[in-house]
Amino acid sequence: MKIFQALLFIVLTSLSTGTALAQTQVIPAKAQSAPVLLKGAKAHLGNGTVIDNAVIAFDQGKITLVGPAASTSVDESKYDVYDVSGKQIYPGFIIANTQLGLVETSSLDDTRDAAETGENNANVRSIVAYNTDSELIPTMRFNGILMAQATPQGGLISGNSAIVQLDAWNWEDAAYKVDDAMHMSWPDKMLRPRWWMGESGTRANPDYEATVQQVRDLFTAAISYQTPAEGQPTNLRLEAMKGLFDGSKALHIHVSNAKSIIESVTVAKSFGVKRVVVVGGEQAHLITSFLKDNNVPVILTGIHELPAQDHEDTVLPFKLPKMLYDAGVTFGISNGGGYADRNLGFATGTAVAHGLPYDQGIHAITGGMAKILGIDQTVGTLEQGKDATLFVSSGDALDMRGNNVELAFIMGKSIQINARQQFLYKKYADKYEQPVNLVKEKN
Repeated sequence: MKIFQALLFIVLTSLSTGTALAQTQVIPAKAQSAPVLLKGAKAHLGNGTVIDNAVIAFDQGKITLVGPAASTSVDESKYDVYDVSGKQIYPGFIIANTQLGLVETSSLDDTRDAAETGENNANVRSIVAYNTDSELIPTMRFNGILMAQATPQGGLISGNSAIVQLDAWNWEDAAYKVDDAMHMSWPDKMLRPRWWMGESGTRANPDYEATVQQVRDLFTAAISYQTPAEGQPTNLRLEAMKGLFDGSKALHIHVSNAKSIIESVTVAKSFGVKRVVVVGGEQAHLITSFLKDNNVPVILTGIHELPAQDHEDTVLPFKLPKMLYDAGVTFGISNGGGYADRNLGFATGTAVAHGLPYDQGIHAITGGMAKILGIDQTVGTLEQGKDATLFVSSGDALDMRGNNVELAFIMGKSIQINARQQFLYKKYADKYEQPVNLVKEKN
């Protein structure tokens, strides 16, 4: 009976909203069919370089030309030409550590597919759960976010993330780099105060040592599994960890406390993990020498959050990117997951407003992030031979007052920008274009 009621609800809902959905449906673009030339815009290349009046050309999904308009000879007759003078061009923003496509409505269990039960889910692959029909994807694209790292959650070992491009029919089409990293949630040595219990200070984590030992036991088993004994059965969890030891897969450790960062990285390195990335890193500024010495990049996730400790500067999260930049630590900017992901550019803009050089901010969500994720050979910067994944904004893409994405391309495909939000805006803008007479006239 419950199944019948659920099916009836879905059918009735579909019928009642069919017209609106039909008008706001986002359809994946076709492959690039002709060479494209963008001219006249200010181009931020994603590597710290800016060209004030640029020409950028691409064909068959790859960038073929980047240079200053004044000194670059171009036969415009061979291209579909877009005059974007006065506008700005950026590489597509890359959002890391996101549940985009894995969680639709956080309050509805049936739309959450980002976490499995249990503590060790090393064999979990987020890519097979990625939903290309998510209503949240268009809200990322019209803010310049064109690629994402779909990341699992939960447990001690959450599973394997995947990097996707945000214009696809299904997860196979979306997949850009599968199983790029395994994600581990490291325990904090000190727990935050439970304000609802009247606590005002941090307290020691009573389970810390036991959890760390659990991690050590897991890595010991994984190393032993690399040289299997005769007749040894396949262990999917340990099988999935092989890439950590040959460098084909990174270990992303979700950790914030400075002492916990040091211990987590030390443990991982002691077992021969080749590539370690810290995700979160709220106290990374306290251990910059350690991070540089161990070649560990940081993905910052809490720019628009309060600091972890009551005694810290209220705007410390805003200043943290500048502090890591000054210290020479490799870092990228994410935005904490959830619906806030769409504001990636604006979180970066906040860091810029607090001292981070503008084009280093762009680098942190384009070329720099691509390098951390291991995809910088093909995407992240506007350079000849790389994927034509970029967008044109009429204003500053890091400022919500200026950000207005007018054109966007993913691997050369001219993608649809407008979606439900723009449809509703236009619907009611048209309705109230003329002054509304609220007084009912007599017959």
